[in-house]
Amino acid sequence: MAAFAWQFSWWARFNFEFPFQDWRLSVMLIPLVMVLQGGVYFAFRLYRGIWRFASIPDLLNIVRAAALGAMSISLAMFILFRLEGVPRSILILYPMVLIFCLGAPRLGYRFLRDRRVTFDTNTVTTRVLIVGAGRAGEMVVREMLRDGRYFPVGFVDDKPELRKAEIQRVRVLGDVDAIPALCREHRPDIIVIAVPSADTGQMRRIVERCEEGGTPMRLLPGLSKMVAGAAVLNEIREVSINDLLGREKVELDWGTITAGLERKTVMVSGAGGSIGAELCRQILRLAPTRLVLVDRSEFGLYRIHQELLQEDASRRTPIVAVLGDVCDAVAVQQLMLAHRPQVVFHAAAYKHVPILEEHCREAVLNNVFGSQLLADAAHAHACERFVLISTDKAVNPVSILGATKRLAEVVCESRNGRDRTRFITVRFGNVLGSDGSAIPLFQSQIKQGGPVTVTHPDVTRYFMTNSEACGLILQAAAMGNGGEIFVLDMGNAVRVAYLAEQMIRLTGAVPGRDIQIQFTGLRAGEKLNEELFHDFEQRGQTAHPKIFLARHPQLDWSRYEGELARLRRLCDAGDAVAIRAQLWHICGLTPEVTGGGAINERYPPACAG
Repeated sequence: MAAFAWQFSWWARFNFEFPFQDWRLSVMLIPLVMVLQGGVYFAFRLYRGIWRFASIPDLLNIVRAAALGAMSISLAMFILFRLEGVPRSILILYPMVLIFCLGAPRLGYRFLRDRRVTFDTNTVTTRVLIVGAGRAGEMVVREMLRDGRYFPVGFVDDKPELRKAEIQRVRVLGDVDAIPALCREHRPDIIVIAVPSADTGQMRRIVERCEEGGTPMRLLPGLSKMVAGAAVLNEIREVSINDLLGREKVELDWGTITAGLERKTVMVSGAGGSIGAELCRQILRLAPTRLVLVDRSEFGLYRIHQELLQEDASRRTPIVAVLGDVCDAVAVQQLMLAHRPQVVFHAAAYKHVPILEEHCREAVLNNVFGSQLLADAAHAHACERFVLISTDKAVNPVSILGATKRLAEVVCESRNGRDRTRFITVRFGNVLGSDGSAIPLFQSQIKQGGPVTVTHPDVTRYFMTNSEACGLILQAAAMGNGGEIFVLDMGNAVRVAYLAEQMIRLTGAVPGRDIQIQFTGLRAGEKLNEELFHDFEQRGQTAHPKIFLARHPQLDWSRYEGELARLRRLCDAGDAVAIRAQLWHICGLTPEVTGGGAINERYPPACAG
C-alpha cells in the first residue's frame, strides 16, 4: 500500500500523465519507501488491527504512522541526495494518499459489516427492544447489527434529551414506562436491559414494566465485565433474583485486609459450607502462608479443596484439608499444634431453623460448645484473631438456632482481653442462594410447577450476596481490635412473598395463575421480621459505611460460666427438655407463644451495667 500511495502521489503531482517527469526516480525510491514505511508500520503495530473492529483510535494510529513515515522518507532522501528531483508537494501528497489507502478499506469493511443486509428471506432474526441508550446499549446494538441474527427495533431511555434520537440509526422510542405499549406495537421477541448503572429500585421498575409487556428479558452485566467483539452478546444472560435484590457495589479496603492475612496461616472452620467456601476463595487470593480448611463433611471439604487447588494452580499457597469436628477436643488440639493458625474464621455451625428446633442438644453441642472449644484453643495457642460468624437470628432470639448463636457471641466476647488473641464477631442476615436457604427451595418448587411455599404473606428477611458478605467479614476482621460485634449493612428487609413472586415471573410464569404460592404459617422458631440489633445495643458507626458496631453493656461472664457448665452436664445426660429450658434461661428468655404466634422476650439478665 505504501508503494501504491508513493507512485499515485507522483502521478497526481503531474496531472495523471504518463510517463511523467522523473518517473524513473520515483520507481527507484520505492524500496526505500517500503523499508522505512514498513518499519513505521511495525512500530505502530498496524498489522495487529482487526478490520472488523476498526475505529477512530485506529484511524488516528494510521495518521500518526503515515506522518512519521513521510518525515522519515523525507529525511532519508535529504541525507542521500538533498531531495534533488523530488517535488516538495510529493512529501505532502504521499501521507494524505497513504492515510486514505489504509483507512478507507478498514472503515468501509467495518461499515459493510455493521450495515450488511441479508437477502435470504428464510433467515429468522430476533427482534430486540433495548432498555438503555447509553454506552452499553450502543455496544449491544452495534454488535447485533454486525452479527445479523438480531434486529433492534428501538431503544427506551428515561433521559428526555434522548427522546426521538438515533443511535447507530436505531431510534429511541420512549421511556421505561412506555415498554408495555411498545411491546404491543413493535412485538419484540426479547428485551435486553443494558443499564449497568441501575440500582435496585430502577432495576425492579424496569423488570415490572417488561413483565407488563409480557416479553422475555435478558440482562447485560456491568461494562467492566464486558469485552469487545462477539463476546458482548455472549455476556447477555437471564435476569436473576440477585439482580432485583442487588445492592450498591461495596468498596473494600483490600490493602488493610491483605495486610491482616498476607503471609499468615489462616484457618477456616466450616470450609465446606457456602459461607466458609467463599471465605476460602477470597482469602486464597490474598496470598496467606497457608490456608487450612476444616469441615466435618467429607464431600463438602473435598469439593472446596479441589476447587481451590485448581484456582491456585501454581501452588503459591499450601492448602490443607482437615476432616474434623470442632466439638472434638482431641482433634482441635491436634489441629492447633500441627498448623499453628494465626487467624481463625469460625463459620462451622448448624443453621437450619426447623431442624434445630427438633434437635436442641445437637445445636447446643455444635453451635455453643464447639465455638467455646475452638475459641479456647485459639486463646491457648495465642492466635492473633478469632472471627465468629454470627446471624441476625441471635438478636432477641426465639429459635434454638438464634439462642445458640447468641451464646456463641457471649462466649467469644468473654474470651477477649484475656491475652493477645482478639475475638471479633460479625453478624448478618440471609445469604442469597446459600445452602438450605429459601432461594434454592423456591427454584426447585418452580421447576416442579409449584406450589411455592411461603410461611407468611408479611414475613420479611434481610438478604445479601455470598461474595459481598464474605468481603465485609474480611473487612470487619481487619478493622477489629477485639471484643466488637460488627453488624453488616443488610439494606432494606425484603418480603419473602415478593421474592417468590419475582422468581416465578422471571421464568415467564404468572404467580397465582401458572404457579401457585401457598402460605403455610410460621414454623416453630421463626420470626415475622428479623432484627440486627438488640434493644440494649446501640448502633455505632465504623470507618466503613457498610459495617456497623453493636455497642453493648459489659457482660458479666461469672454469671454465665456456671450456667453454661450446667448446660454442658445436661447435654452429656441427653435430657432434651432440660437442655431447652436451660438454654432459654441462660439467654434470659421465657418463650411464651401468644395467640397471634408471636413470642414474648426479655433481655439477657446477665448483662451488667
